[in-house]
Amino acid sequence: MITDENTTIAQHIAGSIGERIISGALPPDAPLRQDHVAREFNSSHVPVREAFRQLEAQHLVVAVPRRGVRVAPLDTNSVKEIAEMRGALEVVALRNAAPKLTFSHLARIELALVEGENAQTIQDFEMANRAFHHALAAPCAMPRLLASLDGLQLANSRLVFAMARSSGWRPRSNQDHRLILQALRARNVDQACNLLARHIQSIERLALPAS
Repeated sequence: MITDENTTIAQHIAGSIGERIISGALPPDAPLRQDHVAREFNSSHVPVREAFRQLEAQHLVVAVPRRGVRVAPLDTNSVKEIAEMRGALEVVALRNAAPKLTFSHLARIELALVEGENAQTIQDFEMANRAFHHALAAPCAMPRLLASLDGLQLANSRLVFAMARSSGWRPRSNQDHRLILQALRARNVDQACNLLARHIQSIERLALPAS
C-alpha cells in the first residue's frame, strides 16, 4: 500500500537515481536491483517499486522481462523516439499556451534563456534549458501533457550530458531560444511552433552519429 510517507520516499529515490542517470553516473543498461536501492535509501521495497514506476514514466528506466529494471538505452531508436515525441507534444503545448502568455510568462521564459546563456557549467546550462522549455509549455494548463513533457525533457537531458561528455561543452548563446521568444513576443504562434519543432529536431541530429 502506498502511503503519503512512501510517496515522499519514492519521489526522493526517483529524483536521486534520475539525476544519476541523466548525468551518466549510471550508464545505459545498468541494472537497478530493488534490494540494493532499498538498502541504500534505508527503505522498504514499496517506495522503491513506486520510484521505478516514476522513472519508467520519465523514460529513464525500462523493465526488461527476465532481466529486471535497467537504465534505459541511449541508442538510435531511443534518441529518435524522444525527439519525435517531444517535437509533437511540445508543439501542441506551445500552441495552446501561446494565446495565454502574459508579460510575466514571457519574462520567465527570457530569464531562463539568459540563465542558459550565462551558464558556466553544463549542469547550470541544462537546468536553465529545462526551465526554458517548461516555461514555454506551462501556460497551456494541461496537466497530463505537462507531466509527459517533464519526463521527456529529463530523457532529453541525458542526450545533452552525453553529447557534452563526448564532444565537450563551452558557454554559448542559444539562437534558437532567442528566435522562439521573439516570435512569441510578436504573437506569431505559427513561427514560434515551427522554430520549436526545428530546434528539437536539431538535438536529434546532433545526438545521432553521422550516417
